[in-house]
Amino acid sequence: MALTEEIKQQIQQGYRDVLAGKDIRARYGQRLMIAEIARYMGEITDNDGLRTSPPATCVVEAGTGTGKTLAYLIAAIPVAKALGKTLVISTATVALQDQIVLKDLPDLKKHSKMDFSWTLAKGRGRYLCMSRLEARLHDEGNGDSDTMPLFLLDSPSGDEPGSRAFFEEMLASYGSRKWDGDRDHWPEQIPDDVWRQVTTDHRQCTNRHCSYFDSCAFFDARKDLDDADIVVANHDLVLADLALGGGAILPEPENALFIFDEAHHLPDKALNHFAASVPLNATRQWLKQLSQALVKMQPFLAPGTQAVKTLDKISTAARDVDQALARVYEEAEQNTGWEFNEERRTAQWRYPEGELPEKLAELAGEARIATAGLVRHLGALADELQAAFDDRKEHDIDRDTAEAWYPVIGSFHSRSEEQLRLWAAWCDQAGAGSQEKQGDEEQGAPAPKTKSPPPARWAVRQRWDHAEDITLYSSPVLADNLLYSRLWSRAYGAVLTSATLTALGRFDRLRSRAGLPEASKYLVVPSSFRYGEMATVEVPAMKAMPNEDAFTDALVERLPDLWVGEKATLVLFTSRRQMQQVRDALAPEYPDLILTQDDMAKGEVLRQHCSRVDEGRPSVLFGVASFAEGIDLPGKYLHHVVITRLPFSVPDDPIEASLAEWVTQRGGNPFMEITVPDASVKLVQAVGRLLRTEQDTGRVTILDRRIIARRYGQLLLDALPPFRRIIEH
Repeated sequence: MALTEEIKQQIQQGYRDVLAGKDIRARYGQRLMIAEIARYMGEITDNDGLRTSPPATCVVEAGTGTGKTLAYLIAAIPVAKALGKTLVISTATVALQDQIVLKDLPDLKKHSKMDFSWTLAKGRGRYLCMSRLEARLHDEGNGDSDTMPLFLLDSPSGDEPGSRAFFEEMLASYGSRKWDGDRDHWPEQIPDDVWRQVTTDHRQCTNRHCSYFDSCAFFDARKDLDDADIVVANHDLVLADLALGGGAILPEPENALFIFDEAHHLPDKALNHFAASVPLNATRQWLKQLSQALVKMQPFLAPGTQAVKTLDKISTAARDVDQALARVYEEAEQNTGWEFNEERRTAQWRYPEGELPEKLAELAGEARIATAGLVRHLGALADELQAAFDDRKEHDIDRDTAEAWYPVIGSFHSRSEEQLRLWAAWCDQAGAGSQEKQGDEEQGAPAPKTKSPPPARWAVRQRWDHAEDITLYSSPVLADNLLYSRLWSRAYGAVLTSATLTALGRFDRLRSRAGLPEASKYLVVPSSFRYGEMATVEVPAMKAMPNEDAFTDALVERLPDLWVGEKATLVLFTSRRQMQQVRDALAPEYPDLILTQDDMAKGEVLRQHCSRVDEGRPSVLFGVASFAEGIDLPGKYLHHVVITRLPFSVPDDPIEASLAEWVTQRGGNPFMEITVPDASVKLVQAVGRLLRTEQDTGRVTILDRRIIARRYGQLLLDALPPFRRIIEH
């Protein structure tokens, strides 16, 4: 669809109206971004609503102060409406999601003449299940209740005082419409173990057969999804929907224009979604729970029926799985080179090139066959129970029994499917990457030209005071083929934006990790900040390098000189242990000055920091990785960022180690191809905490002398914004 004059007019007029309405001036970078996104979307060709142009994405790196959200909303809304496509905006954090829904979209609607509707999409697990809440209340103090099996799964460690009152309050608030059933809208934080008792998932939900269907919080929220022009979601929900085939929760990718804000998180989120794990002993405990549930269920079923026969098959399959797990555990325990050090009660073993020892591979194959049988029989029983909801047909199972037991069997079925994912991944000798690629070609979409590395496979052994366990893991090493086959090759269009999409000034890292199509377009939006006038980057003399034992002492000696005279300082560490050592050494001398991110909840740490600054008292924040990216302290709340050491990733991460191994085998240099670009992205994010508005000023101090002493240091320094440099020799 070429950009028509009418759509161009709508975009230009919308932008003018917002500028006038909010009394703000146009930003050069924002105008560039609007034009780039509109042009990209206008160049997509289709036939009867299906994209005919080759897969392509639009990638825009735009720093703080660009006004990214307004830019992509103004460009994309008129185009999406003209095409009849749903605009899906996906973020990595709840904070940005809330900002878009509660501030940016209402703001745009108020100040422009654009007409659009929007809704927020969340997974089923964020909503109250009335059926489970009612069963929970009915169950309280009534051990022989028909719905007892629902709570076999939760096995709560003794109900908390007042928990019945809490659940009754929940029921009253939902019944009176004071609360909409959304976990995030409850006035206090609900602990996970409490929430699990009153929510459900797609395997346990009886949908239209539920007696509460007409007043269901999740389905109420879903109603808006079909009619809304804009759906605001998050990366996890988009990936969960793609894992279900696309179109299960969100619009089908073919009918959606996606905007991924905070897009640099997408490849890692995708890896998490397609990873799998099985804790061997914990799973054997879970099989005991399954056996107990089957015994309790037996009396509710008429003898000789299909359901009873299926129950017997599940019992046999569960025993087979238990025996297979015992054999895998014994083999992994005895024939793995576990190394426990004195401090840690955990040992990790990675299988080089994803290759399992022959005996372990054979036992994994047996576990796969046994688990597949369990999955099949649990699925058959779930189908039997679901069929009992149909009042038009005679059935062996009565409806009350089906209502009580369907969620229980659904939960066991779901958990067994998760276990099967691990065994399937462990037994796939071809490797996950090549499997995905085959799928692409079958669908007629050309796969990316890179050959993917084999999956990472590893095991972790943990020891506690009275027990131990071995957990097996598998994960793709790159998300390129996963994202290409499930998302980029199917989506009508997709825009990726963030302040950090390049590494060392290039998009290569993102392109390879996210599997972006060849026809994609890339733009770096110039910043409106006058970096050279606003801030300095300083590398002072230090008595030790970070890889020397004396470095912690050198930090303890140097830091007080750096924060003297400053009102608001952020000190970033790459190691929690080192942060605590430095804090313990300095806190006695500087009472009421240092706050670490571990002292309390993140929001409360930041609130205390800001209130100290408001009172005119100095404040020093100590933080690790999450403070290097996820915090916003504009103006007087942050004037000095101290980076203690370059953020190189930990060498024992099994996925990173597998990727490095693969690069080495192909004749590459993993340090220069992976480690340095990754560190560059993290360093740019950390430095980005300093300047949040065009009025901010301050300085960045880097205490890791490798940035000037090593060859790669110059690359890292040059990738930073063009601050004025002060380097001590």
